[in-house]
Amino acid sequence: MQVSFTAEQIATVLKGTVEGDPSVKVNNFSRIEEGKPGTLTFLANPKYIHHIYTTKASIVLVNDDFKPEQPVQATLIRCANAYAALAVLLDLVEKTKPQKVGVEPMSYISDSASVGTDVYVGGFAYIADNVQVGNNVKIYPQSYIGDDVKIGDNTVIYPGVKIYSGCIIGNNCIIHAGAVIGSDGFGFAPENGVYKKIPQMGIVIIEDDVEIGANTTVDRAVMDATIIRKGVKLDNLIQIAHNVEVGENTVMAAQVGVSGSTKIGKHCMFGGQVGLGGHITIGDNANIGAQSGIISNIEPNAKIIGAPAIPVKDFFRSSIIFPKLPEMYRQIAQLQKEIDALKSNKQ
Repeated sequence: MQVSFTAEQIATVLKGTVEGDPSVKVNNFSRIEEGKPGTLTFLANPKYIHHIYTTKASIVLVNDDFKPEQPVQATLIRCANAYAALAVLLDLVEKTKPQKVGVEPMSYISDSASVGTDVYVGGFAYIADNVQVGNNVKIYPQSYIGDDVKIGDNTVIYPGVKIYSGCIIGNNCIIHAGAVIGSDGFGFAPENGVYKKIPQMGIVIIEDDVEIGANTTVDRAVMDATIIRKGVKLDNLIQIAHNVEVGENTVMAAQVGVSGSTKIGKHCMFGGQVGLGGHITIGDNANIGAQSGIISNIEPNAKIIGAPAIPVKDFFRSSIIFPKLPEMYRQIAQLQKEIDALKSNKQ
């Protein structure tokens, strides 16, 4: 924060209620366990609830249903969702920062490119032929925008991003440093003991309000398009293969790998290092735990984990048994010996 705000002012913005001193001021943010006077923090995860009784932060955002078990020194602002409220405040602060505008020296913009108003193009960025750049777009240094690319309004392209020819980026997108959009899909045909490259003739379409993490790659389609639907959030170091479709508002943690032609539904959640086989379908609202290996279709609303993945409840039941397997094996072997001995005696 550049200036101070009172608890009352913040509560008004968040449509929350103040519990404590409404005139207390803050000018920065802090983590609840490291809170300092003059800062604002939040409590959303129950694991951190003990810190609210010792934090030195001046203001704490809490959920409406929070019930303190002992006195709290900080002023509380009760909100329907403390984490979402924090996001609103951070977004407001972010928008108050000075915005870069203009074309820096040593950048290149083709004469056939179309660039909107209030655009920033950093040094050593390259904008190729027939590119269309919308209004208020930020293209940071050393980014490459290939021929015929379209970029919508208010999109931010951070340093070192590479967007290959023909790809379409929507409005209000954020593409972080080192991401590659539209590189060739992994397509090779075996022929006489060697692999012949299959030209990748399609594109990538990224719809509005998508955020793509650092060093994530989205491959172009063999034909048609690889599609990242509206509102998708991809973490760092994710691989999206050719002809994949990721449904609206799906989120993926780091190191997820999605094989070619897989279709992912809306509002899905993927933990880190999930691997998806090719040509499968993941239903809407599926929740897949970290390091799961998915090799077949997943029904809507499924909650699964493991490799190969199984229903969550079955996995946890099985995990209790895993450490007992050696002893169980010895018991079964002993029982088998006793059964064999009984059979011999009967004979």
